[in-house]
Amino acid sequence: MKFLGWAKAVREKGLEEVRKVPGFHDEPVKGSAGQRSIRLSRAYRAYYRTHKRKDGKLTVEFVRVEGVDKHKYSK
Repeated sequence: MKFLGWAKAVREKGLEEVRKVPGFHDEPVKGSAGQRSIRLSRAYRAYYRTHKRKDGKLTVEFVRVEGVDKHKYSK
């Protein structure tokens, strides 16, 4: 599953490096302050948000996986 590959890459390389991988299409979600999404396939996206801890490290919180209806999806 692509999501598990993304999560493993985030643990090993860090979120900032994984955001640069074009295959994930990591982008901010319009209208949802602080949420970002990655493309799992043409039909599904995973949503997450980040939080900065007291020690300055960034943590990633998984929010949901959602189906994308190609007729409702707008770029």
